[in-house]
This record gives sequence, structure tokens and C-alpha cells, in this order.
Amino acid sequence: MDLFLKQLPIVIGSLNEGFLQTLKLFFVTLFGALPLGLFISFGSRSRIPFLRAVFKVFIWIIRGTPLMIQLLIIYYFPGLVLHNAVWGGDEAGRFAASAVAFIINYACYFSEIFRGGIQSIPVGQDEAGLVLGMTKTQIFFRIKLLQMVKRILPPVSNEILTLVKDTSLARIIALQEVIWAGQAFMKGSQGISGAIWPLFFTAVYYLICNGILTVVLGKCEKKLEYFK
Repeated sequence: MDLFLKQLPIVIGSLNEGFLQTLKLFFVTLFGALPLGLFISFGSRSRIPFLRAVFKVFIWIIRGTPLMIQLLIIYYFPGLVLHNAVWGGDEAGRFAASAVAFIINYACYFSEIFRGGIQSIPVGQDEAGLVLGMTKTQIFFRIKLLQMVKRILPPVSNEILTLVKDTSLARIIALQEVIWAGQAFMKGSQGISGAIWPLFFTAVYYLICNGILTVVLGKCEKKLEYFK
């Protein structure tokens, strides 16, 4: 017990640093993937057959392959194949590569949710807007957007909660997120080795984070109930 109490401040400090990296990756991914996903959804609905096909094939590839493989390709491919280590070998480079992989991956998932949300809006609203002299851009942002947000919020919320947990995959390229920090004490870190309990502690961080997000996203859904 005395050993546990002695190790606890060291472990918590390390896990806090790792979780800050996790949160950083989460927010960068979220703010990058949402607008990119909307752009990709427009591309997948393009009236130009070739362009539409390109976007659909891209979505199919990204959604059909594991995120872990995408992380490895994005981080290692430039250096090993192109002989151009664009990411470098430091923590900042690993974070940048992780952010790019996560943004692309989640943007494709979000794009399909956005596409379904857009197509669920009755076409009569477009026709009514055109009769009133509105452009298609005005119809989308002034009439359809909030209705779409209401319909897609539950599946988007599910993807956001999944994203929190998926950030742990970044340890595959040695990004020092919270699980990396917890696992390090098994191998030997800061004078502690062979300790598995810090790894179990990482689950508390995910539970608290997802609990807060669940409450926030639930309140957002309630505020949009007037669209029923």
C-alpha cells in the first residue's frame, strides 16, 4: 500500500500529460474532419460522373481499411518509399502524421452521415426556395442546414465518442498518448517497472471524457427538438 501511494503521484502526472496529448489529437481531428467531411459529401453528390466516382472510391478505400494501417502508411511511407521524412522523428512529427490520418479517416465517415442527412430533407424545400428566388447555397445554409444537423446529430455523436477511444491507436507510431503513458510503467518508466495498474487507470480518463461528451451532446439534441 505504501508503494502504491508513493507511485500514485508519478503515475497520475504521467497519465495527465498523455491525456492532454489525447485531447489535443481529439479536438484537432474533430475540427478538421467535420468541414472536410462536408466537402467530401458534396463531392460524392457531384453532378460530374467522374468527380463523383473519384470521391466515392476514395471513401470506399478509407472506410474499408483499418485506421491503424492508414496511420502506418501516412507516417512511414514518405520516409521509407519516397526517401523524404516529411514528419521527422520527434513527437511533433508523430502528432502531425496522426492528425492527418485521423482527419482523413473520420472525414470520410462524417461525409456519409452528412450525405444521408442532406438527402433526407424533402426535395420540395429546394423547389420552394428556388421559387422564392433563393440560390442553392442560400437554400442549403438558411433552410436545410439546421434540419440536417438535427437529423445527423445522433450518428455524429456516436462517431465523436468513438473518436475519443480511437485516439489510442496513435500509439502504433509511438505517439505518447494516455495509453502509451500507462503502458510505459509495465516496461519501466520513471523508476517504476512491472506495474500494470497504471494501464487500467487509463480507462477512467476515457470514461470521464466520454461521460462529459455524452451530457453535452445530449443537451445539443434537446435544443434541436423544435425541428420535430
